Amino acid sequence: MLPPKTEQRASIILNLKRHFLINPDITFLNHGSFGATPRAVLRVYQRWQRELERQPVEFLGRRALGLLAEARAALADYLGTQTENIVYTANVTVALNIVARSLQLGPGGEVLASDHEYGALDRTWRFLARRRGFRYINHPIPLPLTTPHAFVEQFWQGVTARTRVIFLSHITSPTALIFPVKEIIRRARAAGILTVIDGAHAPGQIPLRLDELGADFYGGNLHKWLCAPKGAGFLYARREAQPLLQPLVVSWGYESEHPGPSQFIDHHEWWGTRDISAFLSVPAAIEFQRQHDWPRVRAACHALLRETVAAINELTGLPPLADDTWYAQMAAVRLPDDVNTTALKTRLYDEHRVEVPLLEWNGQKLLRISVQGYNSRRDVQRLQRALARRLAAA
Repeated sequence: MLPPKTEQRASIILNLKRHFLINPDITFLNHGSFGATPRAVLRVYQRWQRELERQPVEFLGRRALGLLAEARAALADYLGTQTENIVYTANVTVALNIVARSLQLGPGGEVLASDHEYGALDRTWRFLARRRGFRYINHPIPLPLTTPHAFVEQFWQGVTARTRVIFLSHITSPTALIFPVKEIIRRARAAGILTVIDGAHAPGQIPLRLDELGADFYGGNLHKWLCAPKGAGFLYARREAQPLLQPLVVSWGYESEHPGPSQFIDHHEWWGTRDISAFLSVPAAIEFQRQHDWPRVRAACHALLRETVAAINELTGLPPLADDTWYAQMAAVRLPDDVNTTALKTRLYDEHRVEVPLLEWNGQKLLRISVQGYNSRRDVQRLQRALARRLAAA
């Protein structure tokens, strides 16, 4: 049973399920993979799609740039930066491919990352390293995490005279940990090292003030924890670092016939014919969370998640990856070494209708739980019961 205070907080999020289209027959605890969009935001998204189809030439040829500028202004305010410092992208992988492919790295140079990074971006850096001759290094960050200072010191041991770029997740994908990136960014700036931050899970899950954070480049997803439609992400570039970037796709924004106030925006946002409805719906997602007092929702989700993590750790008898100050609405827990993660995931879904990711990372078996505003105490209890039954059977 949850203690009274947690029970009260958890009740805050019970009434939000009606705002989402999540299948009521599924216990959905995997918001971290692709997110979920509220009905009200989907209506805005579909309205923009209908607007586009009513008069495509008017929409894309005459209105699109102005509409994108308005949507970008709303996002910039939400992220704590200036409109000229961000562009919309389809997702964080596209955003950070722009950065990685632009930077002039070659033999003798190193890109330093942790061993907690997202597979798609690990692959991006390895692909480029093999072709250009620089080294991509996944520096180990052992668990459990203890203090931010200890993390920074451990990570900084990987910096050498050859380090040109630091690439780091703000919130990791496999281990769901919030890394103290601000101090890493500060040290890197002092050492003349560029910083590239993967913020796939950050917008909507933790507060962001990008100008204060100070990264040279920051990519984020908006379809995950901000709950915007799929296909909405962004790239932030610090004003002084923007000239380092080259277009990933060369289109009409390059050598623009009608240049805007920012070459960064001209080069990286206008790709010709594409559906920009997801971008234009981002202000509606921001407004949805504002109307529903999202800081309060996040606190309730965190409280429910904290109790769930404790209960599963008690069930398995395994230690936590870190205490609850290291995660927000998503957390990973250890599973016994003899668990077959593929078989367990299949049985959790097929027999118990619980959607939750299981993975193997650095030789450890992990289960990653997401708690979003549509989840309830009943959802996490169903996971706990199903997990107890399956582990006992194994």
